[in-house]
Amino acid sequence: MARSDPRATIIGPWRASDIADGASTELRDGHKVESLPAGKRHGESNMLGGRVLGSDPAVRERGLHVGVDVGIAFNDDRNLRAPDIAVGLEDAEPGWARTLPPLAVEYADRGTDHDELRRKIAELLTAGTRLVWVVRLTGPLRVEVHAADQPMHVVDADGELTAPGLLRNPVPVRALVDAAAADAATLRNLLQLQGYDSLDDLRSKVRDLALCQGTALALLTFLEARGLPLTADEVAAIERCTDRDTLQRWLLRAPHVSAALELFDP
Repeated sequence: MARSDPRATIIGPWRASDIADGASTELRDGHKVESLPAGKRHGESNMLGGRVLGSDPAVRERGLHVGVDVGIAFNDDRNLRAPDIAVGLEDAEPGWARTLPPLAVEYADRGTDHDELRRKIAELLTAGTRLVWVVRLTGPLRVEVHAADQPMHVVDADGELTAPGLLRNPVPVRALVDAAAADAATLRNLLQLQGYDSLDDLRSKVRDLALCQGTALALLTFLEARGLPLTADEVAAIERCTDRDTLQRWLLRAPHVSAALELFDP
């Protein structure tokens, strides 16, 4: 986290355009603020949290972006802040972001300048960010939830975080720091993007598909054994059917029909 600038809060001479991409520098009211490299725990948590938040179906479906250490210029370029994770960026164009993200995530570990962190949170919320989550890595794992014009509240390690209007799914606090929890939350998000509610839903649908395919094969084999000819369209209708009840009805009817077409008679 950054070290605070001891100078007075008069407007400084620096602007976002003066700061090079990749520089370890933020700006507060035109003054440079040194931004230190992240420790191992801090850096890995950034990656895990970004993966979880960036895969949320609502973020993906709205074409929004999630970035780590993305510089955001505001206040007439006098301020340049780079949250650990910015969620809901509107584009991925070169240069500094110009729109505040709806959600910013900060990780606070040993060495964090807490005064500067408080100033950063206040600046982001005043400029338009709706939520700032501060993940406390020292002491008991917890997340401080900061929102404009609302008292800060804390969600403990076993709790979940929500961002209505931005994220579809609640985010387990542990998924922001723990690889296994992050994997589970990311997998849930990716499955939902493919039309499955959960891993159990996927397993159930795969099982149903396998049963349908087995029933269809049994039906075709039985009709062939009876010597009943089938057209290509009739074969395709049986092979493509994914309704177990329909296939079961056809299979039970198969011993009694004199032509394959009778199977499909409602």
